[in-house]
Amino acid sequence: MTTLDSTRRTLSLRPYASTTTRILCQLRNDHRTVAMILVVPALLMTLLYFIYRDTPTNPFNPVSLFDRVGISMLGILPFIVMFLITAIAMQRERTSGTLERLLTTPLAKLDLLGGYGTAFSLAAAAQAAVACLVSFGLLGLDSAGSPGWVVLIAVVDAVCGVALGLLASAFARTEFQAVQFMPVVVAPQIFLCGLLVPRGELPGWLEAISNVLPLSYAVDALQQVSTHAEATGAMWRDLAVVAGFAVIALCLGAATLRRRTQ
Repeated sequence: MTTLDSTRRTLSLRPYASTTTRILCQLRNDHRTVAMILVVPALLMTLLYFIYRDTPTNPFNPVSLFDRVGISMLGILPFIVMFLITAIAMQRERTSGTLERLLTTPLAKLDLLGGYGTAFSLAAAAQAAVACLVSFGLLGLDSAGSPGWVVLIAVVDAVCGVALGLLASAFARTEFQAVQFMPVVVAPQIFLCGLLVPRGELPGWLEAISNVLPLSYAVDALQQVSTHAEATGAMWRDLAVVAGFAVIALCLGAATLRRRTQ
């Protein structure tokens, strides 16, 4: 019985691993997408540095604007980029017919989305690592906590962007429609996550909305790192909420994944 169970697990892991490997190979051969993932967030952080470089420091708050805004952007930028790339790439799979063919096989939907999610999550981890390396190593971004916590939060937030991108692609018919989900799904989260105005200062109904948006918790976790030398319980709680959003989005994506031709 043990041998049979092991064989079944191997058979179920094979299509998952095959899907992951195929997507990673496609990403490797798509140099523009690789540049979008790895280079663009680092370049935007560099632009942010020069925007705030000569801004006077508030004498009542010695933390520079770049440090305050930059650490939040390390969670926001990976989320935005991975949502956009994942939604477009998944829709491209539909348009090319690859997804339709895969759905005719016994491959489980969660295994299929898990393969896509794993591949893009690995790309997200590389993206977060590069952006944090540039920000802390070259641009002098400073935080009370370890940069390692920032990398971890940025990776989890990017994975959440991947999961939401996979979910959004299920409701799009074309790549252009996938892009149109950006202002619907991402923009409100940027406005309400606490980057522009602290969430506690928002009108009550807007604060209530921000409480059910994953990016709000990612920014809160990063703010905990910026002000505390050690990982706090609030940081772990916020990180768990973001991870929970990612899991829920992935499950909803599997539930809405279906063939469009019969």
